[in-house]
Amino acid sequence: MKFAEDILIRPYITEKTNAEISEGKYTFIVDRKATRTQVKQAVEKLFGVKVLSVNTVNYDGKEKRQGYNVGKTASFKKAVVKIDTDPKPVSYATKGGKIVTTSKKYKTSIEEFGVAQ
Repeated sequence: MKFAEDILIRPYITEKTNAEISEGKYTFIVDRKATRTQVKQAVEKLFGVKVLSVNTVNYDGKEKRQGYNVGKTASFKKAVVKIDTDPKPVSYATKGGKIVTTSKKYKTSIEEFGVAQ
């Protein structure tokens, strides 16, 4: 079992990912062997948010050259995580028939991501 800190490597910040933050989508570079379930559990544990969905993409390294030297850039895995930005209260009936409403205790954004909304 991997630790949550080992699964999430770093945030992936571009113009497109900054625009998606307002929709509740955050992008991370993750471990290449991490599954969607492991990414979901790591984000929920580290940031205290409720994850709705995880989409992952594997990128292979590109061939680059400098003069006559040829090499490859590093390959990586990117995960786009959609979080719950509007948690709704949960209502349920107790044994006596009384209806109890509780609010969810999740954050609605990731402040540690490093960008302002």
